[in-house]
Amino acid sequence: MTPQSPPVPPVPPVRPRRLRPGDRVAVVAPSGRVPAERLAAGLDVLRGWGLDPVAMPHVLDVHPRLPYLAGTDADRARDLTDAWCDPSVAAVLAARGGYGTQRMVDLLDWTALRAAGPKVFVGYSDLTVLHEALAARLGLVTVHGPMPATAPFLADPASREHLRRTLLEPETVTELTSPAARALVPGRAFGTTFGGCLSMLATEAGVPGRAAVCPPGGGILLLEDVGEEPYRIDRWLTQLLRSGILAGVTGIALGSWHDCGPYEDLRPLLLDRLAPLGVPVLEELGFGHGPTTLTVPLGVPAALDADARTLTLKEPALA
Repeated sequence: MTPQSPPVPPVPPVRPRRLRPGDRVAVVAPSGRVPAERLAAGLDVLRGWGLDPVAMPHVLDVHPRLPYLAGTDADRARDLTDAWCDPSVAAVLAARGGYGTQRMVDLLDWTALRAAGPKVFVGYSDLTVLHEALAARLGLVTVHGPMPATAPFLADPASREHLRRTLLEPETVTELTSPAARALVPGRAFGTTFGGCLSMLATEAGVPGRAAVCPPGGGILLLEDVGEEPYRIDRWLTQLLRSGILAGVTGIALGSWHDCGPYEDLRPLLLDRLAPLGVPVLEELGFGHGPTTLTVPLGVPAALDADARTLTLKEPALA
C-alpha cells in the first residue's frame, strides 16, 4: 500500500495542560457503582504520584432502585459538573466504567463546563460517551486510560506507570506498541485519534448532538471491547459501517477483546468487516479492558504504521 500523506488538519482540538505535583484531581462516578476499598486504594496511588485527589460527594452512592448505577443520574451529573467547574481542579478522573454515562451526559451543564476551560479527563469503556461529548462540545483532547478503581490501575504496575507518564510526562510516551501487536491489514496512515469502546460507539450512532465519529481531515479509529460474543462484535461493526460514520477513517488500531472468546476465532471477523475499508489496521495494540492496558490520548494527530507495529503521536497528549 502506498503511504498516505498527512491530511490538511482542521482547527486542532485543545490540549489541556499536563499535571504537576500538587495538582488537585477530582474522582467521579458517571457510570457503575464503585467499591469503596478499590476507590481508597486508587486514591492512595494518586497521592503517591504527588497529586491531591478528592472523591466527589456521590462517588460511593448506589441508585435506590437500579443497583448497577452509582447513584441517581442527577447526582452523577452534578458531581461531574461541580468537579469540572471547580477552579482548583486540574483533572477529572472517572473511578470506573460499567454503565450509566448515557443516562447522565445530557444532564451536564455544558455551558458551565465550556466556561470553566480545558481540563484533563481520564476514563475508558462506558466513558467513551464522555470522550465523544467532550470532543464535540468542548473541542478537547481526552485520555483513554485506566481508572483509579479498576484492576489495571490497581494491579498492573506497567499500566499504572504508562498513565502516570501520560499525565505528568507526556512527551515520554509518544510511541505506542505492545508485544502482541501486528498488522491485520498492512500499511501506514495519518490522522487524529478517536474512538474507544466499540459497543458504546455503535450505540451512540445517530444520537442527536453526539460527536461526528470521524474527525474532519481524517481519523485513526481506536476500537476495543469486553465480554461480547463474536456475533455481537459483528453487529456493532456492521452498525458503524452501515451508518456511514466511518467515512474518512484513514487507519484503525485495535486494542484488547477481553472475554470475547479466543482471539484467533475473532480475528477472521475483524478482517472480514474492516479490510474492505482499504485502510491499514494494527491489531492487539494493548489498550482497553485487558489486565494490562496502554493509555491512548484521543484527539491527537498520529501516525499508524501497521508493519512497524506502532502508533506514534505527533505531539504529546497534554500541553
